[in-house]
Amino acid sequence: MRDNHTAAYGEDEIDLIALARELWIQKWLILVIALLVTAGAAAYAFLSKPVYEAKLFIMPPTQNEIAELNYGRGKSNELETYSIKHVYDVFARNLQGESLRQNFFNEIYLPSLDEAQRKGALDRLYERFSRELVVKGPGKDTPDRFSVTVQSGDPIKATEWVKTYVARASEAAESELIKNVTTEASVRARNLEQRIISLRETAQRIREDRIQQLREALKIAEAIGLTTPTINSSAAVDITVDTGNKMDYQRGSKALAAEVGALEARASDDAFISDLRSFQMRYNFYRKLNIDSERVSVYRQDGGVEVPESPIRPRKGLILVLGVLAGLLSGGFVALVRYVFKRNQEDQRSREVSRG
Repeated sequence: MRDNHTAAYGEDEIDLIALARELWIQKWLILVIALLVTAGAAAYAFLSKPVYEAKLFIMPPTQNEIAELNYGRGKSNELETYSIKHVYDVFARNLQGESLRQNFFNEIYLPSLDEAQRKGALDRLYERFSRELVVKGPGKDTPDRFSVTVQSGDPIKATEWVKTYVARASEAAESELIKNVTTEASVRARNLEQRIISLRETAQRIREDRIQQLREALKIAEAIGLTTPTINSSAAVDITVDTGNKMDYQRGSKALAAEVGALEARASDDAFISDLRSFQMRYNFYRKLNIDSERVSVYRQDGGVEVPESPIRPRKGLILVLGVLAGLLSGGFVALVRYVFKRNQEDQRSREVSRG
């Protein structure tokens, strides 16, 4: 039993030696195949169009960068201030929005293609565009950082596109926020305007009521012949009339007539309305509120965006190494197949000779 095992082991060892010898005999075949595969890999590495990648990282803005949006806002004005999170969320929503991608695709990406490429199916072109422009959200290590990546055969174009895309998202977010601010200010101004109108109407009615009261008091003063004020005494006549002030007639007809004339000649009640000037000041502030978009920033760029100098693909060195390995393996495989085929033929002839 042990001898059989030793014999089998010897045959296997001889087979390996024979295989190695056969591969050595076919070394030129292996080298030729390896050279062909390596040449193909080299042709792909050096002739294929290089692809460059530009990447821009985005962080939340600072409190100072959103201060312009909070101008005139606060608890005292009944308008809540915008937080950094709210502003950044609006920007992130626009950055990842499909409308922005489609507009960028139609206005920038499609015109950059040649006529032959534009004739392709739009859905296929959009899929290709989606692979070349990628927006990634925050990760575990960077919970607030977004990144925008653009791949292109032109490194300058890739850099310009990534900047343009983020700038468009920023403009859309700023426009949305400023519109919200101005709309809220406009609503606030209309409310204050209505309050001012109401106060003036109320003051006018109060003045008209006072004139009516004074006219009735004037009639009483004229009826009793009281032209000037008198000092109250026990002998004074107590005439009870349903007026605003039952004792107005005691001021005398001259004073009452003068006050009635002054009230009727009054052009405006504004000077006599409490808190009216405060309402007018707030109304003018909100009506004229103007947000300077140049002083608003809804994001902060993390690092710079430089024109890439080295393409991300093809990686020539790696391709050449893999080409050499693949060529050697392919050549070895072809040589092994030839060896197995040759051995089978020899075994078949041996069996035929033994039968004869």
